[in-house]
Amino acid sequence: MSQLTEPAVAYLAFKAAQKLYGKDISALPPSEFERVQSMAKNQHELEARVLTAPEARDAMVPPSTLDAAMQEIRGRYQSDEEFDSDLARNGLDEASFAAALERELRVEAILEKVATESSKVTDTDVELYYLYHPNQFRRPETRFARHILITINETIAENTRVTARLRIEAIAMRLAKEPQRFEEQALKHSECPTALDGGKLGDLPRGKLFPVLDSALFEMQAGEVSGVLESELGFHILSCDAITEANVLTINEARPHIRSVLEKKRKRAFQQEWLKNLRVAKTAG
Repeated sequence: MSQLTEPAVAYLAFKAAQKLYGKDISALPPSEFERVQSMAKNQHELEARVLTAPEARDAMVPPSTLDAAMQEIRGRYQSDEEFDSDLARNGLDEASFAAALERELRVEAILEKVATESSKVTDTDVELYYLYHPNQFRRPETRFARHILITINETIAENTRVTARLRIEAIAMRLAKEPQRFEEQALKHSECPTALDGGKLGDLPRGKLFPVLDSALFEMQAGEVSGVLESELGFHILSCDAITEANVLTINEARPHIRSVLEKKRKRAFQQEWLKNLRVAKTAG
């Protein structure tokens, strides 16, 4: 266990530095370094108490779970060399990193086991939550929108203001006659990445687009195609494919979400109380 102590603290400091400051340990100024080290040591002490608690009996991490976690972390790096270099800068190597990760996963497994003892969420709990949190279940009106974009760039012959306007007007004329061709025209002509998906912007509430586009979209009828509109990006044509009216989720629609929220809260509260009791027991001892 003593051999693991320093690498385990280094691992926790490595994670804390990334989470708090988005930096390597070596890049932290003294004040940040001290904070990260203090957090890592406190976390390590708490984990040590978790690992020696009666609930930790038989807790283990399957090799496949550890391998999957290692692969997921490795996948964040461009190469194995970059991964190894990052570990070295933080006082770790692959073996010590894997041991510290396995330790962390064991702690998580123990806390999950502890959480199974939390009180169960009943149908009455769900119904009361729904009753006392009505604003959480109101859904605003949304419009399913697509667009075609022609950008303005005076340094490119095809995209000068005059040329871009002519191009977008030609597309608008075709769509005025055959609005069903919108996705095809978006794929052929739009200069937005959404062109690859038929210009799809998705199901949008108010306030998600540039004001001029937002205003136009929420004045349109389902199936309508707009005229030419201009935003900071350039010239657009909008399609309003469908309208979903504002509504309130029913209790049955909201029930799975509410149950999940309440279960997570109860498990977290139970885990926190259990950890608090561990600290009290340690102090008393």
